[in-house]
Amino acid sequence: MKIAIIGTGYVGLPTGIGLAELGHKVTCIDKDEAKINLLNSGKMTLFEEGLEELFHKNLANKTIEFTTSMQSGVENADIVVIAVGTPPHPDTKEADMKYIYAAASELAKYLKGYTIVANKSTVPIGTGDKIEDLISIANPTADFDVVSLPEFLREGFAVHDFFNPDRIIIGTNNNKPKMTLLELYKNFDGKTEFLFVSRRSSEAIKYASNAFLAIKIHYINEMADFCEKVDANVLEVAKGMGLDTRIGARFLNPGPGYGGSCFPKDTLALAHMGQSHNVNLSLVEAAIAGNDQRKLMIAEKIFSSIKTIKNPKIAVLGLAFKSGTDDCRESPAIQIIQNLLNIDPTLHISAFDPQANETAKDILHDKISYEQSEIDALRGADVMVILTEWDQFRKMDLSELKTVMRSPKILDFRNLISSADAKHFGFEYWGIAKSSTTAISQAKEVSKFLVTDINLL
Repeated sequence: MKIAIIGTGYVGLPTGIGLAELGHKVTCIDKDEAKINLLNSGKMTLFEEGLEELFHKNLANKTIEFTTSMQSGVENADIVVIAVGTPPHPDTKEADMKYIYAAASELAKYLKGYTIVANKSTVPIGTGDKIEDLISIANPTADFDVVSLPEFLREGFAVHDFFNPDRIIIGTNNNKPKMTLLELYKNFDGKTEFLFVSRRSSEAIKYASNAFLAIKIHYINEMADFCEKVDANVLEVAKGMGLDTRIGARFLNPGPGYGGSCFPKDTLALAHMGQSHNVNLSLVEAAIAGNDQRKLMIAEKIFSSIKTIKNPKIAVLGLAFKSGTDDCRESPAIQIIQNLLNIDPTLHISAFDPQANETAKDILHDKISYEQSEIDALRGADVMVILTEWDQFRKMDLSELKTVMRSPKILDFRNLISSADAKHFGFEYWGIAKSSTTAISQAKEVSKFLVTDINLL
């Protein structure tokens, strides 16, 4: 089939490349001419584990192409997928729909023959109705159906998740699009569950899923604070909870809070929708407030560790909101650094991230220094602060790092380092699972049970 994808971000690009790999002819459309030129020249515009190889393969096979022309992408497409951003409105925090509605109005002019317009962006309930109206107004003779195809790709695992979906949700208000959409995903027939629901239910499923997972993350972080006070190990507590099949182990990994392109904006948007409809979504609102407070609390904890040191240096390991991606949108690491600078704008903060240095620089600019390795970031530092769960941070040579630091202190907000190992090499260590040395030394083993995919995207 011929597929048009509108938007080449963290949803549109992996989706387009994945569909091309399944054998479809894909045209990705974006107004950003510089980005399209890079993609056509064979240069990836984002980092996602395993995606670049598929990108080059399908670009060479000419199963995927990139253009700024809405007309050339849409006019011969069987399915047009909308995958543009829905960022929070700066004032109300509701989902800003201007990009969605602009795309719908523009694509309408170029529809030829029967076309399915599939919305893959996360949108407020009822958006499909609005898209339908906009297309009908712009092109009264168009033969089309609007469907909802929510995406469930975790950043850092998008390639795996695309080819191994745990469900495919299709929201449609009539039967006509069903066979075409089953053909689109025929490679997954018998491998996953297809759930056909109404369009509005499909739109609600995405919000309900992300909000539930955000609440689960907030809950285990609150339990981590509680366990620290009562001298229990939250990793052991989480393992015991996760063995209950009614609860499950996933998203019970304590850390610096949720972030990324989905959970923060989707919880805010859902809370706004609840208020608009006079529905008390108290759990969602509590998770939002608690998540913001956690990042402030962590910044205060970091600052207290160096406030008595003259001209202190803080070394931050990790800037992306999670491992496996260069995305820094709503990154806990970025927000914690911003909170630290709000406490003391003169702080010397050096940072290293395996993929996200340049992305972070677009947000923090020259307020911190960006280094090319862990050892460079830690040189002369008074505290090592781990904020992103990159696997290479688990494998650091602590004996070498101790020789370059001014003060051997570790604040590990991802529980990546064994307390026993840190103390063996002479570090003062604090981790979220703080308890007895024996219990903390088991953190890595317990963490194997706790899935670290802290954010669904």
